[in-house]
Amino acid sequence: MECDAECGSRQRTREYLERLQLVKQGAEARVYRGHLLGKAVVVKERFPKTYRHPTLDEKLTHRRTSQEVRSIFRCRKAGIPAPVIYFVDYVSNCIYLEDIKDSVTVRDYIMSAQENGSNLYSLAEKIGQILARVHDEDVIHGDLTTSNMLLRPPHPELNLILIDFGLSFISAFPEDKGVDLYVLEKAFLSTHPNTEAVFKALLKSYTAASKKSGPVIKKLEEVRLRGRKRSMVG
Repeated sequence: MECDAECGSRQRTREYLERLQLVKQGAEARVYRGHLLGKAVVVKERFPKTYRHPTLDEKLTHRRTSQEVRSIFRCRKAGIPAPVIYFVDYVSNCIYLEDIKDSVTVRDYIMSAQENGSNLYSLAEKIGQILARVHDEDVIHGDLTTSNMLLRPPHPELNLILIDFGLSFISAFPEDKGVDLYVLEKAFLSTHPNTEAVFKALLKSYTAASKKSGPVIKKLEEVRLRGRKRSMVG
C-alpha cells in the first residue's frame, strides 16, 4: 500500500512538472518555472541517478534535499534574504520555491555596470554584509557565485537575495567558511576581470559585519596558499 501511494505521488508530480517550463538542467537537478495555487514558483527537482544503487541514491538525494531546505529556513529565520519555500515533496525530492519575478543576477548586473563604468563598491559592501550574516548563522552556501545572487527590482536599490543552496550545509568551522569565501573569490575574479579592488571591499565589509570573521579570514588566507601551491605543482 505504501509503495503504491509513493508511486502514485511520483506519477502526479511527473505529470505536473511536464506542464511547466524547464529552465535549467544540471548534473544534480532540474529547475522548472510555473504556478502553484496561483503563486509563481520555481520547482527544483533532484532526479534519480541511475549510476548509483537505488537505495543509496534515495538516501543521498533525500539528505541533499533536506540540507538545502534546512539552510534556506535557517537563513530566513535569521532575516537573511532567501527565497520563500512553499512546499517540499520528499517523495519526488522537489522543492517549490518563490519565483523572484523581474530579478537579475548579480553576474549580469556587474557586467552591465562595468560596461557603463558604474561604481560597484556599494554592491560589494552589500554582498559582504549578507555573507557575514549567513556565516554567523553557520550556514555554508557551498556554491557562492554571482550567478547565485539575485537583485529584486528596482535593481539599483541592491535588494539582494541568495539562491541555489543545493550544496549547502551547516558548519561552525572557520575552515568551511574560509573555503566558501575562496570559492566566491575564484568565481568572482574569473567571471569579472579587473575587480580585485571590488572583492577586497567585499571582504572588508564581511570582516566588519561578521562577529566571527577573524578565524575565517585567517583560514581564507591558508586556503589561498594551498590553492597557489596546487597551481604551481600543476
